[in-house]
This record gives sequence, C-alpha cells and structure tokens, in this order.
Amino acid sequence: MKISVLGCGRWGSFIGWYLVRCGHNVIQWGNEGHYSFDILKNTGKNEYVELDKRIDLTSNLEYALTNSDIIIISISAQSLRSFMQRITKFNVSDKKFILCMKGVEVETGKRLSEVVNECGIDKDNIAVWVGPGHIQAFVKGYPNCMVIDSANKSLVKYLADNLRGELIRFYYGDDIIGSEIGAAAKNVMGIAAGMLDGGGYTTLKGPLMARGAREVARLIKAMGGNELSAYGLCHLGDYETTLFSEYSNNRKFGEKFVKKEPFEKLAEGVSTAKALKYLGEKYSVDLPITNAVYSILYENKEPMKVFLTLFSRSTRKEF
Repeated sequence: MKISVLGCGRWGSFIGWYLVRCGHNVIQWGNEGHYSFDILKNTGKNEYVELDKRIDLTSNLEYALTNSDIIIISISAQSLRSFMQRITKFNVSDKKFILCMKGVEVETGKRLSEVVNECGIDKDNIAVWVGPGHIQAFVKGYPNCMVIDSANKSLVKYLADNLRGELIRFYYGDDIIGSEIGAAAKNVMGIAAGMLDGGGYTTLKGPLMARGAREVARLIKAMGGNELSAYGLCHLGDYETTLFSEYSNNRKFGEKFVKKEPFEKLAEGVSTAKALKYLGEKYSVDLPITNAVYSILYENKEPMKVFLTLFSRSTRKEF
C-alpha cells in the first residue's frame, strides 16, 4: 500500500516506522521548521524511533497527498480542523483517511471523524485507529491489539487486514461513536489516575476504572453509540497503558500537576475534559469523574479534596 503519514511527532513517527516494516511504501510529512520534522531531517531519529531509510521524508504537503492512496493523520486533535482546510485545497476525493489521534473538538464537541467529514471528506472514506499501545514498548518488540473503526465496514476490514503486523493485531470496530468517544475519554481518566498517584491515593485507581468506564458508557449510549464499546479496546482495554504506564503522558501530566511540577509534552486529556463536560451537559449525562478533572484544571479546585469528596459520595447502587 502507498501510505502518507501526516505528522512527525511521537505517534506519527512510530506509525511510519511500523508501516514500512510491514512492507508498505511510506511518505512521512511534517512542517518545515517544526521541531518534530527538523529533528528527523537533521539527525535521522527522535527520542522514540530511528527514521528508516525506506521512508520518504518530506515537508511538501501536496507531494504527500498526491502520491499515496491512504492518508494517515497524527497531529494534535485541536489542530485538525485548520489542518484539514489545508488538505482540502488539493484533490483528495479519492483518498482514504485514517485518524491516528484521540480527542474531541473543544469548540464544538465534535468527534474527529465528524470534523473531517464537515471539511468535505466523505464519511465512507474516513477511519479511526485507536486502542492501547506505547511506542517505547512497541520498539522493544512487545505486541498489542488495536482497533480500526469507520462508518464504512468494507473500509474497516480492508485496513485492519492490510495494516496488521507482528506488533499490532487489529480488531474490526463496529461503533465509530463509541470508539472515538471511548478513546478520547480514556485520556481524561489517565489524568485522574495521575492525580491520584501524585496525591498518594493510588489505591483509588480501582474505583476510578470501574466508575470511569461506566460514566463513559452512559455518554456513548446517549450519543447513539453502543455503551459496551466503553468496555472494549478503545477505552477500558486502554486503561493499562493510560492509567498505569510510566509512558503515559496523560497519567504523568496528572501526577506532575498535583506535585506542581512542569510537564512539557502534549496531554490530550486536558482539552478533552473540557469537550466531554460540554457533551455531558448537551446530552444530560452525569460525568462525575470528568467534571472533577475539569474543576481541577479549569476552576483551580484542590485536586485531592475534589477526589476524596467524589469517592466519599453517599451510598448508592454500583451500576
């Protein structure tokens, strides 16, 4: 397959590394002058992977779009709409797009596939790639399982069958709403987990997992998806890598936040907490953990006081 990976950051650079090892022809695109592109261009590596010599590295967006059939986007979720406006200046009507990113647009509450569709791409040409996995583990040879989902079931099967390799086994997704919301929401749970770690209440991560999956399931159902998706690889199945792993940016951000230490890397859960709060209000769904994280990040509430109050609420049925 001819595939262009748009984005040279942590996940984008790994995807190029992975796909070329699966035998695909890969173009890796990045913005000239941006750190993630320049370090690959100038040194042939970043802190995660070495740039395989078979990868065609370019800063020419038209070239990347024209010379591949599959376009993978791996950038910050909140930058997607403006980036799509650049992409759709070119003729991409026959391209298949895969979103390897997790989040919800803050201003609109739109899922990322909805953003791409609103920018002019047919929904049958849009897929998402979600699920657990850390680059640091993959490059050491540790495999994992992930999900490809789309409104187009033929596209799901085509991509999952052709992109799988020794490191990643893909499952066929059948609920793009659940897959996208679940994948985005797990980053909020990751921040909550990190805050519990930083505050010395790691024992509360068990209740966090159980209650977190349940509140996300309620939101997915209210939005028209299958609530069981919250218990699959897109959400609960991603908890180990997000709530416990030393490599999780969201967990680490939460821990550093509580300790009042700086954290320079992207933690998508920060913006996602704001977007999910909006969705909870829109669909009249109670999201206590999400709202707790939001109150800490955006209303300057004291983290441990918020969480201890949350977990000591009046007795109620578990589900």
